[in-house]
Amino acid sequence: MKYDLHVIIWVLLGFLFSSCGDTPGRVISKDYQIIEGETMGTYYRVTFDKKGLDDVKPKVDSILRQLNLEVSTYIPQSTISRFNQSDSLFNLNTNPVSGTADSYPNGHFIRNYKKALEIYHETDGYFDATVMPLVNYWGFGYTEKRKVENVDSLMVDSLLQYLGMDKVELQRFDDTDILIKALPGVKLDFSALAKGYGVDLVGQLLTDMGVQHFLVDIGGETLAKGQSPRGDAWKLGINVPEESAAMDEIQTTVPLQDRALATSGNYRNYYEINGQKYSHTINAKTGYPERNTLLSASVFAKDCMTADAYATAFMTMGVEQAKKLASELAGIEAYFIYGLPDGAMAVSYTDGLAEFFTTND
Repeated sequence: MKYDLHVIIWVLLGFLFSSCGDTPGRVISKDYQIIEGETMGTYYRVTFDKKGLDDVKPKVDSILRQLNLEVSTYIPQSTISRFNQSDSLFNLNTNPVSGTADSYPNGHFIRNYKKALEIYHETDGYFDATVMPLVNYWGFGYTEKRKVENVDSLMVDSLLQYLGMDKVELQRFDDTDILIKALPGVKLDFSALAKGYGVDLVGQLLTDMGVQHFLVDIGGETLAKGQSPRGDAWKLGINVPEESAAMDEIQTTVPLQDRALATSGNYRNYYEINGQKYSHTINAKTGYPERNTLLSASVFAKDCMTADAYATAFMTMGVEQAKKLASELAGIEAYFIYGLPDGAMAVSYTDGLAEFFTTND
């Protein structure tokens, strides 16, 4: 999984603002500590109370390592890599990774697949986990990283035949889960929701351990529960969506309590050829990197997996269509930053966020 720098969200906690430099397990207040590590090509950072829980980091590392063994396209023997390499039928019970979700063979993979299918239908195909062949073609996938100097429109058109979640079907025969491909070239990519899912996994782990106050952050995808060390809601910042902006340059801040926040954008992970920019967000309907006025989409949801997926989908839809859908979805709120013809930036957000942003923007 690639690390998209544009989704960094900085935790604003006053004296905790520089917490990125803390060593794993360091106590940052009387009752809170931070653990840190690496996963999915990026960082993770968990801030939580219960400072005496010394066994948290090994458990977090274990569950994230397990997740990668199922959904990382950069691990050749992961479940998703083996599926992508298969021809037509893929037995999810063959060589399952041990110790999977709820002791169910490849449970993490299946949960990502089912959520991807759900969001695919909710967004009318703007979120499409079968986009992997095009991600590879444009140089943003697990194959050779390269710039496409000469676009082959016939190749792009030919790859579209492999897209669509209707090209993959999950069936169960005699207690065996089988994924059926419509065509051998169909491949899956869960990178647009797996980090969010990982955040939820860590959050559930902490809850099961009796932790009531925590902030889980994996590469900028976050889940907040309870209170911050200051005794109020956690406060997070959304980056300024400009290529020249510093990583800690904040567009706005928002309180976050008992819900998740994920941000997606196109202003960092891209390449440029002959003055034209190609971003990593691929429109599954056209086959090309998406180009619209939307610079970043921040989504609030009950769980981070859902927020992560919708943030990606909204980037391909554009601000008007994305805001319309976000306003119709139960439990979803969204904050959009988009460009104007004169080069300035503007913001738009769903009604449920008015109380947070009216005074900030």
